[in-house]
Amino acid sequence: MRILFVILAVLLLVPAWSGAERLPLHRGPPAIDVKRVALYPDDPARRDVGGLRYLGGAVLTSRDPAFGGFSALHVRGDRFSLLSDGGTVVQFRMGDDWTPHDIRLHDLGGPGTGWEKRDRDTESLAVRPDGSVLVGYERHNQIWRFSPDMSRIFGHVAPRPMAAWSANSGAEAMAQLRDGSVVVLSESHAEKGQRGYSAVRFLGDPTRPGTRYHRFYYTPPVALVSTDATELPDGRLLVLTRRARLRDLFTSTLEVVDIRSVRPGQTLRGKTLAVLAPPTIHDNFEALAMTREAGRTILWMMSDDNQSRLQRTYLLKFAL
Repeated sequence: MRILFVILAVLLLVPAWSGAERLPLHRGPPAIDVKRVALYPDDPARRDVGGLRYLGGAVLTSRDPAFGGFSALHVRGDRFSLLSDGGTVVQFRMGDDWTPHDIRLHDLGGPGTGWEKRDRDTESLAVRPDGSVLVGYERHNQIWRFSPDMSRIFGHVAPRPMAAWSANSGAEAMAQLRDGSVVVLSESHAEKGQRGYSAVRFLGDPTRPGTRYHRFYYTPPVALVSTDATELPDGRLLVLTRRARLRDLFTSTLEVVDIRSVRPGQTLRGKTLAVLAPPTIHDNFEALAMTREAGRTILWMMSDDNQSRLQRTYLLKFAL
């Protein structure tokens, strides 16, 4: 049974493509097909989960072999930016009809030039107050800053407090806070003698020389790891976590973490806002974004299909 679980985990969490570089596979902006989905597939009328109200969702598919694997998301109005873990950015506009249009696709620069995760494992993004975009490269433990349209590189850094983070536990989650600081959470890097996983709060732009920082630690629920984060309107942090196991495949939770007065070296825990597990839609949710609509706080969640036929690219919308 243990061997079977290992095989399943590899199939679910490792990209299916193993041939030449991904970049030459692009054939221009991809056509994106949308199929609407219910939060509870066996009970479509049910819309509440924890502290969230489901407003709609869809499975996104495309014939472009490079489409998918999305690990980070930014939403502003009707403009969506999806970042894959191969360094590909897909941008489009989408309204209440859930039909993407004005679709654009381009590839980011980074520590490597190929497609495979070891070349450019882009796992997180955050938008600075000036509109520039920070992108976290997991395996390289680096942060790069791009222009608002993500077409030009403004700078990059390999932050000292992230240097020792293990290869698959780098900058998995990153959030821009209103006070100008940036929070980066490792997926599951544990330091000796610490109960939680490593995290850093940069007191400004991480890519600028001299930016101060302090380390802290975050402990997610048992057997779960962090996959993304965003700031709530009151200044607390909303952290997306995930677990993969054979019995129920994926479980995701949303944790409210009070980071407003975090101290250097402190270990934080959160309170669970919602759980996505059977009988709700459940998959490898890795991307989180927050917006406002008509006075309501809106939460967007997206899953990373890892280029696997066993998984889906879900885009879900909730109201807090």
